[in-house]
Amino acid sequence: MFIVESYAVAVFFCIITMLCWGSWANTQKLVHGKWRFELFYWDYVIGIFLVSLLGAFTLGSYGEQGRSFVPDLLQATSSNIGSAFIGGIVFNLANILLTAAIAIAGMSVAFPVGIGIALVWGVLMNYFLVARGNPMLLFIGVLLVTVAIILNAMAYRAAAAQKKKAGAKGIILSVIAGVLMSFFYRFIAVAMDLNNFVDPEPGKMTPYTAFVIFAGGILVSNILFNTVMMKRPLEGERLSYADYFKGGWQVHAVGLLGGAIWAIGNLFNLIAAGKAGPAISYGLGQGATLVAAIWGVWVWKEFKNSSSYITRLLAGMFVCFVIGLALIIISGGS
Repeated sequence: MFIVESYAVAVFFCIITMLCWGSWANTQKLVHGKWRFELFYWDYVIGIFLVSLLGAFTLGSYGEQGRSFVPDLLQATSSNIGSAFIGGIVFNLANILLTAAIAIAGMSVAFPVGIGIALVWGVLMNYFLVARGNPMLLFIGVLLVTVAIILNAMAYRAAAAQKKKAGAKGIILSVIAGVLMSFFYRFIAVAMDLNNFVDPEPGKMTPYTAFVIFAGGILVSNILFNTVMMKRPLEGERLSYADYFKGGWQVHAVGLLGGAIWAIGNLFNLIAAGKAGPAISYGLGQGATLVAAIWGVWVWKEFKNSSSYITRLLAGMFVCFVIGLALIIISGGS
């Protein structure tokens, strides 16, 4: 299987993760107003699962190093399989709430608040799982990201007041999604041998196998979670399964593309975790908050015609994010 051999390559893979995780939501924005997010989400989840299988049977099965996908799956213990599967369930609940928050509040709010919280708590938990990197630089970087989250929340609150509309629902959903999102990576990391992808510990899984099980947890749990969201939507009328089949191939393709983009980022992140460590690889990947905020502010114009006060808050947010992510990168090489 393909294995990352250097820290520099691992960082590059995490940057790809950051771009993918920060950009997939653009696919939802493309169909916003034409296709409900609950219906979009079915295709999104299918896209994730298909890419996980593609990665397992290609990069995860060819090469002279490590165990290939099928033998690795057959030797994995039930506890490790269960851990990766639970990680998929936790992620799916968090992500479906995040997707709802994007539909309500926009990318430039849902991502910095939701994924920013996930970054802070996730980095701390994953660092104590495998302590790798300079802790002082890592935690200062996380602190700056926290400041960026606060500045973004202040900007959104001010913008909502300026437009004379309540923004509490979008913020609340983003916070809940972020707290849940901070836990999923630990479940999947525990299922892998992060210290040795070449000759993994018996019973542990390679990142390719763990990702397939993780994606299976997402797919299975979606039957429950998304059905509840359809029957008791946060906004709009109730939906039925028949509504899903009323969409044309274009809207289904957009959902599949969104899932594929996120899945590619996740696969690259797990591959990089063996060299960079789970805290740094997860933290850099969740720099997606910065990418999503850029899309939301400059492409989708979610803060168009805002006051100079809001503009300053957003500028401060971007500065804190950039410096914080830079420190997280440097901490791994220290």
